[in-house]
Amino acid sequence: MPCGLLQQPTKRLLESALEGELTDHLGYDKHDAVGRNGQNSRNGTRSKAVLTDVGPVEISVPHDRDGSFGPKIVKKRQRRLTGVDEIVI
Repeated sequence: MPCGLLQQPTKRLLESALEGELTDHLGYDKHDAVGRNGQNSRNGTRSKAVLTDVGPVEISVPHDRDGSFGPKIVKKRQRRLTGVDEIVI
């Protein structure tokens, strides 16, 4: 199976996991009214290229306003991921 076929599912899996981590960190779901009125909240995403077993994948990493979110699945400044293709399959 060509590696290119797994890049999109890998991208979706990683972005979904990162959103889940941010939701857990903040303590409320995306678009929840609890995040308004001065509490720490989501602050958009930044693009990041990571090298995986299926090739390079461009992902969107979510951020919070006060910068306290430290993702675990794709750590800050991490550029290489291994074993992700096994999770996708």
